[in-house]
Order: sequence, then C-alpha cells, then structure tokens
Amino acid sequence: MKRMIPLVSALALMAGTAMAEDIKVGVSPGEHAEIMEEVAKVAAPMGLNIDVVEFSDYVVPNQALADGDIEANSFQHEPYLDNQMKDRGFELAPVATTITTPMGVYSDKVTALDGFPEGGSMGIPNDPTNGGRALLVLQQLGLIKLAEGTGLVPTVLDVVENPKDMRFQELDAAQLPRSLADLDAALINTNYAIASGLNPKEDSIAMESADNPYVNIIVVRKGDEEQPWVKPLIDAYHSPEIKAFIEEKYHGTVLTSW
Repeated sequence: MKRMIPLVSALALMAGTAMAEDIKVGVSPGEHAEIMEEVAKVAAPMGLNIDVVEFSDYVVPNQALADGDIEANSFQHEPYLDNQMKDRGFELAPVATTITTPMGVYSDKVTALDGFPEGGSMGIPNDPTNGGRALLVLQQLGLIKLAEGTGLVPTVLDVVENPKDMRFQELDAAQLPRSLADLDAALINTNYAIASGLNPKEDSIAMESADNPYVNIIVVRKGDEEQPWVKPLIDAYHSPEIKAFIEEKYHGTVLTSW
C-alpha cells in the first residue's frame, strides 16, 4: 500500500527546503574570521548555511565578491570599500555594520611612545585607506601633524610636522606583524595583530580612539541587497549571542556597532 505524506508535513518539508540557503562569506584572518564562524552557528537554525572563506589580504575578498566566487564579505570599513570601488570599478554595496577594531601601535623595541627614537622607522599599511588611517592615528597620538584638508586618506607627503623625524615604512598590512623585528614600531590592524598572536590590549603601546569612522561592514554585490539570505545573515550577526561572544572573547578590543 502506498504511504501518503500528510499535507501539513509535505508543506513543512517544502518550506524547509525552500528556506535552506548556502552562501560563502569572505573574511580576513583574526577576529573577522572568528566572529563569522560563530555567526554561522547562529544562522544554521535559520536555514542559512554559511561557508566561511578566509583570505590573507585586503584586496582579494572584494575581487572574489565581484567575480561571484562568494556571496558576501565581512572584513572592511566603508572608507576602504569606497576606495576599492573607485580604483577597481567594483559594483558592491554595504548592507550592515558589524564591529570596530581600533588600530594599535606595536613595538618589539620600545614600551611607550615617548621612547620612540629620533629617526626611527614606523611601519604603516601600504594601501591608501589603512595607510591614511595609520597617519591619522599618529596625528591623534601627537607624533606628527598632517596638512589641513587631507580627509581620511592622507599620505606621507601630507606630513607637515614630524618632530621625531620618523621614517615611514609602507608595507602590506598582513606583513606588518612579522616585520616588527626590523622596525622600531608599526601601526597594525587588529585582525592581523590577533592572527599573529598579539593581544591588542596587552601588547600595544598605544591604541586608536574608539571614536573613529572605521566601523566595519557586511558587503554584497549591488543588486543582491534584497536576496533572501541577506536578512538572516544580518540577524545572525546582530544577535545577542554574537554580541556576548565578542564581549567575552575580546574584552573591549573589538567593539560592536549594534
């Protein structure tokens, strides 16, 4: 005798199948990867299966998103995204804010900023947005002064006062932690610091103010903002479980935006 599936069960099965979504989300090493792994756990009961794809630099995640290799990424702030879209012609769109990770000053040679030597070497990221951010942090800390009107993307050419005559070494952001032995100090993004075993709260000799425009974002391709998986992704990220995870794991070195 043929077994009949009750109508209600059949509808539930169909709904469950329709709701299931598989997406790939690109992240950078450190806290972005760690947080997204937790987001995946929260999203799974919502019918959203997240494959977390880790990239080792800041350029490839946007290229991969533009090429359709991933559905979203979570690693950058809006000034960086704007610069990438301008320079590379990407058609991408932010859909939610995530965390703020203050940039820190690290050194293997000095334990305080006032110990930075005359003519010493200061490592900063070589991409325009994070390099500019590093210079703004140095200005905030009183080590340099920048020309008026440089906005969020100053360059070393905009330094008008440099009392310690520091020499700027512009390196790939991911390489800065490994270059500390060859530098007197460096400005390092929190994700690369954590991925290299540095504790921002304990190992940095100075930190960027939390009051800054560099809140990070979830990004998708333009036109995908209303895809059915976008809201569950945001809801999972903005959940109480993720806020508690961030507060417990990072102890104030990573700040939530919601």
